[in-house]
Amino acid sequence: MTGLIFCGAPIKDYKFIDEYLAEAQLIISADSGARHCRRMDITPDFLIGDFDSINDADYLSLVEAGVQVKQYPAKKDMTDSEIAVQVALEKGCDRIVLLGAIGSRLDHTAANLSLLKKLADLRVEGIIVDENNEARIIRSNIELRSRKDTFVTLLPFAGDAVGVTTGGLQYPLKDAVLEVGSSWGVSNQFAQDIAHVEVKEGYLLVIMSRD
Repeated sequence: MTGLIFCGAPIKDYKFIDEYLAEAQLIISADSGARHCRRMDITPDFLIGDFDSINDADYLSLVEAGVQVKQYPAKKDMTDSEIAVQVALEKGCDRIVLLGAIGSRLDHTAANLSLLKKLADLRVEGIIVDENNEARIIRSNIELRSRKDTFVTLLPFAGDAVGVTTGGLQYPLKDAVLEVGSSWGVSNQFAQDIAHVEVKEGYLLVIMSRD
């Protein structure tokens, strides 16, 4: 089951969301992510958070639409995004897509990326997507489909990534070790329609991006 979570960072163009929305069986608005739901005329299944950043109009709009509200105290040990991920897991999602998760607050962006590691540990597919980027963290292997003018970046996460092998990329890797602090895996490109990436040990942050 695919869960779609709207976080609070800005989304400039909503067109890219359609393909993910079509696959979603559960939609969660995390606090001020409600404005994205309202602008797209989407009624989420849940509205969660401490509601310190949502505006009154967005809140009332979703409440009046019958959305189930889960309010949490402002002083808590998790971000609204992490709580939303936890709700999605409790509802049985094995694939979770986070939108509006990359913004001007570097701390929140980094925390959201770390949620991908949490999901990888649970063997749940986690994806962070915006207009120009699609990010995942893997512990084994993944197949990537080529998109026009798209770069593929592979970065170690939470330690070195060992035994990295790729196929279908312009600059192949064979049983390589990507060390933390190295930019070796940045800005590769597709050489074929389908690329394969494998890591034997550690975590690999896989980012597909375009300018």
